[in-house]
Amino acid sequence: MRTGIPARVGQYTALLAYLVFLALPFIWLLSTAFKPPRELGSLHPTWLPKDPTLANFRQAFAEQPLLRAALNSLLVALAAAVLAVLIATPAAYVLARQRTRLARAVTGWVVVSQAFPFVLLIIPLFLVLKNLRLIDSVPGLVLVYVVWALPFALWMLAGYVRAVPRELEEAAAVDGAGRVRTLVSVTAPLLAPGIVATGLFAFVTAWNEFFFALVLLKTPEKQTLPVVLTHFIGAEGVADLGPLAAAACLATLPSLVVFALIQRRITGSLLTGAVKS
Repeated sequence: MRTGIPARVGQYTALLAYLVFLALPFIWLLSTAFKPPRELGSLHPTWLPKDPTLANFRQAFAEQPLLRAALNSLLVALAAAVLAVLIATPAAYVLARQRTRLARAVTGWVVVSQAFPFVLLIIPLFLVLKNLRLIDSVPGLVLVYVVWALPFALWMLAGYVRAVPRELEEAAAVDGAGRVRTLVSVTAPLLAPGIVATGLFAFVTAWNEFFFALVLLKTPEKQTLPVVLTHFIGAEGVADLGPLAAAACLATLPSLVVFALIQRRITGSLLTGAVKS
């Protein structure tokens, strides 16, 4: 069916409004990061700084160990992404290829688990990590991030696995390849785009996560970047707005770059499960 001109205009208008709604906070954050103190305290704020300055960025690096926190976040996010992909790839293969009730039950549980709020999970996770002596440790935080990213990673990779023709695996079986050999040599190369997208998604999730890092990490030297950003807020709740905005810009840019790289692949993975060859 052809879409009429008024409907198209309405669609594009709604899309433009949504894009503006999403972009305004980041634009305001960038503007604040480059404003001098006198403009930050003005009663008539402007969208663009009248006298741009880099003083907020210099102050942010001088007041807080942003580079060390960024390295901590990078280490945790990379480890969580790699482990999530290594665990999710064979598990997603089994879920996608097996038509048993157990596989369907696990798939349903994966979807339902995404509805659990952080507050509901933090106490059981804290107790488990305490018994494992992983409180206030980077491996403990990585373990939490892997568990948190696995459900979506499984669902995402399962869609890619279903898009791989079974005939290729059957041909490999005729040639004498077992399940593991088929997964490694035949299926995994075809899953490369999905594996990359899943790993990048897990990386972005771990990079931006704040709540678990705040609760589980107490040593200042181990804290991640989102937690260090809270140090720009004083004991009375008064924020050092300029340096905070500058540090937040630096923390946001990696996520924006990574998401720009994976957004098409994420969209494709959401659609592959609904298309049958």
